[in-house]
Order: sequence, then C-alpha cells, then structure tokens
Amino acid sequence: GCGGCVGTLIWLISMLLICCTFPFSLFVTVKQVQEYQRAVIFRLGRVKRGGAVGPGLFFIIPCMDTIQVVDLRTVSFDVPPQEILTKDSVTVAVDAVVYYKINNPMSAVCNVTNAAQSTRLLASTTLRNTLGTKTLQEILADREDIAKHILGSLDSATDPWGIRVERVEVKDVRLPQQLQRAMAAEAEATRQARAKVIEAEGEQKASRALKEASDIISSSPAALQLRYLQTLSSISAEKNSTIIFPLPIELLGNLMPKKIRQ
Repeated sequence: GCGGCVGTLIWLISMLLICCTFPFSLFVTVKQVQEYQRAVIFRLGRVKRGGAVGPGLFFIIPCMDTIQVVDLRTVSFDVPPQEILTKDSVTVAVDAVVYYKINNPMSAVCNVTNAAQSTRLLASTTLRNTLGTKTLQEILADREDIAKHILGSLDSATDPWGIRVERVEVKDVRLPQQLQRAMAAEAEATRQARAKVIEAEGEQKASRALKEASDIISSSPAALQLRYLQTLSSISAEKNSTIIFPLPIELLGNLMPKKIRQ
C-alpha cells in the first residue's frame, strides 16, 4: 500500500545518507545497552520483528527507528502512608514497601503508558482495599499473611504489563494517640488484674500450708515445744536488744479458753 511505498522510500534515502557519511554515520546508527537493559525498537511506529534487543551493540536506521530502553533490575519504592478505616471502624495509617522487576520489556512498553507510576498507584489502592477488610487485631498480628495477599493481588494485576512483583512488606502501622493511650490503659489493667489473681492464689496456698502445719503441730505437744524453742533460738541469734521472757507451754495452755484447748 501507500504506507509500504513511503516506508521503502524512506529506507532507501536513509541507507543512501548512511553510506555517504560513512564512517561518521556509525555514531548515530550503532547503539549500545547494558547487560541489565533491553531496547525496544519501533520502525516507522511499529515494533520491529524479533522483540527487544540487547545487551550489547545493535544497529538502527536514523529517521526510521526510535528506541526505548527498559531497565530489568529490581526496583523498590515506598507506598505512602494510607489512612485506612478498618473493619472494626478504627482509623490507622499504614505504609509498605514493594519490590518489582520488568520481565517482559515488550509488554512494559506497549501495554502501559508508564509502568513504574502505574505500579505505584496500584500498590496504594491494593493496600487500602486489602486492609479495609481486616480488623485492627488482624492487621497487627497477621502482617505476613496480609503482605502475601497484597503480593498475589499486585502480581496478577501487573502481569499484563510485563511486571513481576517480587516482595511486599508492611512497614509500619500507626495508631491515633487516643487509641494508643486507651490500649495502654487496657493492657495495664489486665496486668494488674493478673497480678491480683496470682497474689490471691499465693495467699490461698500459704494459708493452706499454715493450716496443715498447725494441724501437725497441734497433734503433738512435743512438736509445739520444739517449735517454741526454735523460735527463741532464732530470736536470740540476732544482735539486738530484745528481751525475752520464756514461759512454759503448759502455762500458756492453761490460760487459753476451754474450747480452744479442746
């Protein structure tokens, strides 16, 4: 057609100019890309057959070919903090970091206008949509599962763009100051209640042990006398000015009421 004829004419003129200006034309006809790069060549607006070229040197025809270089290295970016209303109606600010790389340069150039910017915007919306279905407790406790879910959603959505999302990490979950104070007060109250329960259990065990000891001592007068003497010995061993008047156990027993003696 007409387009083919015009293309052939431009190609003939370009080749003539290259031959006439050789070897200076090598500066504009020979291009180079690095090991981690690929070049997508458009000839008269159409993708050149053979796909992306590189790494190394390749030949282009001026006035006919335009190239677009794509970086294949892993790229990381921070997702800006997103104000999210959780499932239990708590407002939190969450940010994350995403790692991705281009594995299909043709799709990254032809299927999306700006692959990097589109991936950033998609990561922000995916983070909000995913965390909006979670409660605050789930967000705080299940970060790894949430990151895996976001990774799967991003990877499937960016696959037509030739992008593979390698990793997603939820960095920080910031709570309102009022909610932080309320959670701290709740945790302190829980600790105090647990401490009181432990103290009560200790008192109960101590009283039970004292009751058992009193039963054993009351069943044997000699044991009571030995305990009495042991108490006097422990008091006298200390260097103090305590004055002790020992009294016989039998005398103390006679002073007690009759019901207690029984």
